[in-house]
Amino acid sequence: MTLPLDILLVVALISGILLGYPVSFTLAGVATLFAFLGWFTGSFDMSLLGALAQRVFGLLTNDVLIAIPLFVLMGVILEKSHIAEELLETMGALFGKMRGGLGISVILVGALLAASTGIVGATVVAMGLIALPTMLRNKYDPSLACGIVCTSGTLGQIIPPSTLLIILTDVMSNSYQQAQFTKGLFTIDTISVGQMFAAALFPGLLLVSVYITYLLIRAWISPDIAPALAGDNIKKPAVSEVIRSILPPLFLIFAVLGSILGGIATPSEAASVGAIGAILIAGARKGGSTWLMIVGTISFVSLSAIAGIAPVRLQRSDSSSLDWINGALCTVLVVIGFFAVIKAIQLIARKDLLKPILTSTMVVTAMIFATILTASIFSLVFIGLGGDERIQWIIQSMPGGPQGALIFCMILIFVLGFFLDFVEISVILLPLVAPTLILMGHDPVWLSILIAINLQTSFLTPPFGFSLFYLRGAAPPEITTGQIYKGVIPFIALQAVGVTILWFFPKLATFLPELVF
Repeated sequence: MTLPLDILLVVALISGILLGYPVSFTLAGVATLFAFLGWFTGSFDMSLLGALAQRVFGLLTNDVLIAIPLFVLMGVILEKSHIAEELLETMGALFGKMRGGLGISVILVGALLAASTGIVGATVVAMGLIALPTMLRNKYDPSLACGIVCTSGTLGQIIPPSTLLIILTDVMSNSYQQAQFTKGLFTIDTISVGQMFAAALFPGLLLVSVYITYLLIRAWISPDIAPALAGDNIKKPAVSEVIRSILPPLFLIFAVLGSILGGIATPSEAASVGAIGAILIAGARKGGSTWLMIVGTISFVSLSAIAGIAPVRLQRSDSSSLDWINGALCTVLVVIGFFAVIKAIQLIARKDLLKPILTSTMVVTAMIFATILTASIFSLVFIGLGGDERIQWIIQSMPGGPQGALIFCMILIFVLGFFLDFVEISVILLPLVAPTLILMGHDPVWLSILIAINLQTSFLTPPFGFSLFYLRGAAPPEITTGQIYKGVIPFIALQAVGVTILWFFPKLATFLPELVF
């Protein structure tokens, strides 16, 4: 029996990816090939490709996705400023004297870095170079140590601000609108990045709590696998050291998430704030005047507050003397902040970090947008071949109704995570399954966070889990690949525990968005 072209299209895509071809080229190439095959066989209307121009324009003008390069820039700057090293050393000194304390410090640092940088590779590599050798020297079980480093590094995918959450917002919002149109509704609700960030906050902290609880139980049952540091090996850090290490990421977290959740700024504006804050922090780390950076920060914060309370509108004919004084004050604040930023950029450039920062930002951003763009081509051809109807039929045919359909989709996403990364799954699979799941009655925000935790697991699942590759490159020579794989297995199970808790307690994801928005 001849397989339909939509099924052959999916098989060809997976085969191309497994052969090692770049995902974006594989998506576009396979889709183009099957568009012509469908045209020759009379099963595809080539006029559908006329919608590509609109899709490209929509992608380039998407207000949600504009935040991605800015958040990537913020994370890369903080990576190059070695904030991870300082955090790890300080937190390790704080918790090292308790059983399992080093592991707890790594998890907490992973959470802090997730909320301030969100770059999985940078976090895993930094902790693999610093924390892993320290845990091994203090007789931690190698597999457990590897599992802790890999898993804590992936928290950047679920704890906001996160690139995954921004992409999910765009995909799930479109799916939600599509589902409402299907129902015949014309007053359309959407999902915002702020809602998604708010929804992910408690589940992200839930995962941190699950990891720490597991580590404490393991250390209590088997003290030898996660011993406390000996007194001679650790020196309690001074309060000033703790503040210097922890305050900058906490400031960024407050500035970025606080401005979004408080309704003060859009995601792209908040990402701009985060990028400027990261530049000022990096400038202070690279030999600049700490006071200059503090004054620059205060000037920007004051400017935001004044603009919110009394906006400067000097073009009005009824502007008073007070308005002109306000305008002059804001101008001074802009000049001070601008001078601090320029000084910080000069210091970064002198340390030969500016070019690597910009290059890394462009590479990551180009990869994400190329995948999203070419996935549009793929989904257009797949839909033109009738694949969306087949997916809808499969999901609706699952036993167990809406719950059975969701379980099937979650298992499918989990299995695909062994071979694909989160961007590919998000932009290829989710637009096909999410509208049907929403039509079956699942809350789109809760559904998004369930999927986000599942997608986070794709970083840990062999053979293509990115965290495993990152740690393999940074780990000491005595660590084997088998030990890394063995170490992440319990944490993959803990991810399932997190999904289960969220499944039965959906308010963990929906409470904060409902309260704030």
